[in-house]
Amino acid sequence: MAVFTDVSPAQLQDWLNHSNLGQLTALEGIASGIENTNYFVDVTRAGESHHYVLTLFEKLTPTELPFYLGLMHHLAAKGIPVPAPVRLSNGIFWGELNGKPCALVTRLQGRSVLQPSAAQCAAMGSWLARMHQAGADFALQQPNLRGLSWWQATAPVVAPYLPADIQRLLEDELALQTTHAMTTGYQDLPRGPVHADLFRDNALMIDDTLGGIIDFYFAGCDTWLFDLAVTLNDWCIDVATGELQAGACQAFLSAYHAVQPFTQQEAENWEMALRAAALRFWISRLYDFYLPRPAAMLTPKDPRHFERILIARRAGRYPVLPQS
Repeated sequence: MAVFTDVSPAQLQDWLNHSNLGQLTALEGIASGIENTNYFVDVTRAGESHHYVLTLFEKLTPTELPFYLGLMHHLAAKGIPVPAPVRLSNGIFWGELNGKPCALVTRLQGRSVLQPSAAQCAAMGSWLARMHQAGADFALQQPNLRGLSWWQATAPVVAPYLPADIQRLLEDELALQTTHAMTTGYQDLPRGPVHADLFRDNALMIDDTLGGIIDFYFAGCDTWLFDLAVTLNDWCIDVATGELQAGACQAFLSAYHAVQPFTQQEAENWEMALRAAALRFWISRLYDFYLPRPAAMLTPKDPRHFERILIARRAGRYPVLPQS
């Protein structure tokens, strides 16, 4: 969500005019994140104010957008609090601006929280389960593009930048995850469309209520357990130390389980899912740290954070899944 591509008010107004979307009243770049260019956009139309987020996709192509935007539309129609894409005059959810594919989605209420409370973690767990259920009948299929194949391709690129002992950690975990992905127990896990990047900054809270889940542009079809692990590894830790918080973990997992009960098979694969989630974001942060792209507003994130989380999960520091 860094600003890689500048958009002027005049350029955006011209784009809005093509679909009769209203008169631009405010345009503000969003500095957080590292993948796409995002702006807050306010317009007036027929005397009413409307609040949106404009995304210009820096890597995604128009052929990839139907899955992401279609999934958001599908979930929003089922009552999941996610941004609803706006149809343009051509009947589809995306267009082009300044040479980049782009989309306009509704702006949701709430704010991200730095250290979620147990109650907020419970709200997230409950809605994550409902989101998995709601997405189960989504018609389009797309693999998790930051899944195992991407790890296998990217790890050798970042490995030369690492000390020898850290290289060995990376190579060992990748080899174990590759072997694990071929097991029947893993391949038979419940799966479907998942967010795959549901960090605290991709959720908006209103007190203890979830206002919205945002930024679906890493979504793909994967195991629900992986999505759960990604979320727990970020939501249920102490921000200062990175250590898991027992109360937050219990609240999050119990709330998910109350909506979508965990299977014994998921319990048996839980440790490897948590390790896979840590590995995925360790590799991506290594890549962004050592091979950054230029951006008008960009702050690379410390890859050592997920290195430490991976080491902790490998050492057995994680909560067990509730069982009925």
